[in-house]
Amino acid sequence: MKLKALIFDLDGTFAETERDGHRVAFNRAFGEARVGWHWDVALYGQLLAVTGGKERIRYYLEHYQQDFCPPVALDEFIAKLHQAKTRYYIELLKEQGIPLRPGVLRLLHAAREQGLRLAIATTTTPENVTALVSTGIGRHALDWFDCIAAGDIVKAKKPAPDIYDYCLEQLQLEAGQCLAFEDSANGVRAAVDAGIRVVVTVNDYTRDEDFAGADLVLNHLGEPGQPCQVLSGKLDGFEYVKVDLLRRLSGEDEE
Repeated sequence: MKLKALIFDLDGTFAETERDGHRVAFNRAFGEARVGWHWDVALYGQLLAVTGGKERIRYYLEHYQQDFCPPVALDEFIAKLHQAKTRYYIELLKEQGIPLRPGVLRLLHAAREQGLRLAIATTTTPENVTALVSTGIGRHALDWFDCIAAGDIVKAKKPAPDIYDYCLEQLQLEAGQCLAFEDSANGVRAAVDAGIRVVVTVNDYTRDEDFAGADLVLNHLGEPGQPCQVLSGKLDGFEYVKVDLLRRLSGEDEE
């Protein structure tokens, strides 16, 4: 089946946004709310097992702050706290930016030049997608993506396959015509359960996770003069991820 689209996760895959982006924004929101919480690097790494910011706050309350009494209804409190976090995250991006990971921009350009469609499938909010793409590439790059599936657009978040199922529906493509890029075990499970092959680029938080089902696991996508390191799978003689390699991974050359 011919490869027709690349679908990218955002946080941790596009850019290293978690530790010095989202975590910092959560802590600023906690300070604004005067709840006295602080998520350090190690704790945040544990909380990343829960996908979705609002879900992460709820999990933290259930497991670390059982005695906390919110000033308003819990759902409303979590929603407002998450809105504040999103505001701080966007401010952070505008203040200092977060560079894209090696190979991401190069591969986006190459895919477009070779006629592949692009999409984003992420649990982060649409506002965060806009902010990261706009500051990392330019606001014009939002038009590169035929589908941006983000936030609460589906009820069940990764590792459920719903966000990928939604993407396939919007693209009007079959799973075998797409290839996904992820950085976490939850993301891999979501893509695999939707029938989509997956390339993983690990980061410091996800390096030791179980990526069963992924076709290729790398440290990053690589650049000319900056080859990627293979953690699982084969590069078939390539030094970095190119569209020709992705076509082989998709099984296109087997037809």
